[in-house]
This record gives sequence, C-alpha cells and structure tokens, in this order.
Amino acid sequence: MRRLFLAALALPFLLVAACATAPAPDPSGDSLDAVARDYVALILEIGEREPGYVDAYYGPPEWAAAAKANPREVPALIQGAAALTGRLNALSTRGAEPAVVQRKAYLLAHVSAASARLRMIGGERMSFADEAFALFGVRPELKPLTAYDPILARIDGLVPGDGALADRVSAFRNGFVIPTDRLQVVMDAAIAECRTRTIRHIPLPANERFTLAFVTDKPWSGYNYFQGDAASKIEINTDQPIFTDRAVDLGCHEGYPGHHVYNALLERTFVAERGWVEMSVYPLYSPMSFVAEGSANYGIDLAFPGDEAATFERDVLLPLAGLTGAPVEEKAELNALVRQLARAEYTIADDYLAGRVGREATIARLSKYMLTTTERATQRLRFIETYRSYIINYGLGRDTVQAWVERQGPDHWQGMETLLSSQILPADIL
Repeated sequence: MRRLFLAALALPFLLVAACATAPAPDPSGDSLDAVARDYVALILEIGEREPGYVDAYYGPPEWAAAAKANPREVPALIQGAAALTGRLNALSTRGAEPAVVQRKAYLLAHVSAASARLRMIGGERMSFADEAFALFGVRPELKPLTAYDPILARIDGLVPGDGALADRVSAFRNGFVIPTDRLQVVMDAAIAECRTRTIRHIPLPANERFTLAFVTDKPWSGYNYFQGDAASKIEINTDQPIFTDRAVDLGCHEGYPGHHVYNALLERTFVAERGWVEMSVYPLYSPMSFVAEGSANYGIDLAFPGDEAATFERDVLLPLAGLTGAPVEEKAELNALVRQLARAEYTIADDYLAGRVGREATIARLSKYMLTTTERATQRLRFIETYRSYIINYGLGRDTVQAWVERQGPDHWQGMETLLSSQILPADIL
C-alpha cells in the first residue's frame, strides 16, 4: 500500500485506514455511499446546464448518459442540492473512522458550493469575496491597489530603460520567447524534467500518462483535462508568445506534481481503492479547485527549489529554444517581485465585475499591475469574465497550500503527497 505521511499532523482525519470503520447503520437506510451517488448525478446534471462546470468525470458512462438525457431544470437542481444537504446532516458518523467523518464534511462543502453555483446560474449575483467564499470556501482580502505600488517601485529600479514600466518589463521578457518551431521540443523537455523530479518522491500509478496539444482562442494559458485511468490531456494555448520559464511553470502546474498527479492520486486513493464515487467527478467551481490550483502552483517551487528552475532554464531550455545570452538570474529576481503583485488582480476583478470600473480602464490596470502588454491583459480580462472569482485559487491557493505543507514537517514532498491524496478542504488548511 502506498505510504502516507502521518508524522506531526494536526488534523486527525488524515489517519486513513485501508478499510475504514463504517458508522452505525442509519435507521432510514440512507448512507454516505447513497448520498455520494446522488451527488455525482447532481454535478453531472449541473454540467448539462452550464458547459465547463464538470472539469473531469471518469465514473460509469451510463450515469453521464442519464444526466445528458434528462437533466433537471435549475430550480429542481437547487431543491435537489438542499435535499442532499438535509440527508447528509441527518447521517450520523458517530463511531466512524476520521476518514469517514471527513468524507461527510467534504460532501457537505461540495454540495453547498454546487447550490451556490446553481443560484448564480439562476441569476443571483454576489460580491467578489462572497462568491469566492460560497464556491471555494475562502474569503479573499481585497487590498487597495495603492498597497502594491511599493512593489512596482522596487521593480522600476530593477528593470532598465525608459518609458512605462509594463512596456520595459515586456521588452525584457521578449528575450525569452520560445520560437514557434521550437515550442514542442521545449515543452517536452520541461514536462519530462517536472515528471522526473516528481516521481523521485511520489509513487504514481504504473499506467499514468498524458498527451500534449497546442491550441488557440482560449481564455487560459494551459489546461489539464483528466480522462480517468490515470490519463490526462494537456493543452497549451499559443495565442500569446510563451516564455522559457513559463514552460517549466506549465509543465509542473498542468502535469507534475500538479493537476495530472492530483487527479491520478485521487482516482487511485478513493475511486479504485475505496469505491468512493464522489471523487470520480470534479466540479470546477468547488473547494476542490482551491486545493488543485494552489498545489499545482506550489508544485513549481517544490520541484525546482531555490535557483534550480533558473539553472534548468539556462542550461537546457534556452539552448533548446535557440536562445543565448538571456539574463536568467535577473529574470528570476523580477519574477519573485512580480509574484507579490498577484493579489492586486482580486481588487481589479472585484471592481470590474461589480461595474465600478469599465473595460478599457480594467485592461490598463491589469497591464500596470501584472506588468504585461495590453494584449496579454486583454486575454487575462477574458479569463476573469469567464471564471470570475476562480482567480483566487492561484495566488491565495498557492500561499495557503505552501504554508500548510511546510507546517507538516521537513519532508515537503510527503506533505504534498498527503494533500494530493486526501479530501482535505480549504477550511482545514487555512
């Protein structure tokens, strides 16, 4: 059986047994297994009402066919979510193993998020922070943009040249653009290195695999479509030029130890080993995404600690891209400062989605605080318009996951494996 990291854990529900003790039978005949089955049906039906809501599904195909053939209307789905919440609250987990207690909490949190998303589909609008809390279980802090100006000032002193800071940063980064005809070989090398570094620490299913494709006209830069049976389809958007360091980011985030590893471990741990069907479906707008995106971003630094990413970029990726003489160390210093600007996007998105700031002004704000071109800022606004408060899962998610993993002990890979193989909720790691 795969090893689990148990030392120094503050959360007792992580003590997962291969055969967890079941709670006493419910007098009504209901059970967590029965609720989980109906939860999957609910999520699949919501996916018929909102394309893209179901990020992954690898349960019985006949369940998906049934949802497609006869999905309930949104008001009926809202009622269905309320009924599931009532059933969960009525089920006792007294005497059960901690993993079973956590299973109930996990289902309750995800049904609550599904209910919130259904209300949004039905026309309800929430503030940015309220929406983030309802969907992902985390309420972000929205700082005034002036709080980020000192960081811009530090970057201004780092990047040479005249003119607007965003233009100077963009010009500096242009020295790291991967030529189109070198993109495949650079991405292949980056993902292979991410995988090599991950499998040294986390045992993966023997049949795990992925395919890689390049696409256009998407609001995102990369996407992992988990197919089940430990397989992923990774897509990279080439609408905007891709930098050499971004190849490492995408390889880790979408692949190893990011989304591909997370989904493969969840499938093995819960669906294959325990038959917990709720994990065979991944609703995009759910607490699951806070852990998924946060761990995928933290996984970049976990796989390439310190200056190892810059060294790999300089020694391997730049030559593969046909680039020479680019100042990798200076860019790494720049990127560390730019990361501190990430949460400025939450304030910008809040103002835009609430209608307080118009589209062109928002693009200008994104360009200024993300230090990017107008074209990239426009693409990012498209992402915000599509996914709204989902953006908190990247920066805030990363920082939260990092803090939790590094509290667990000196072996951060063990902490990461525990997180990726669990039903831990955002509320558990904040």
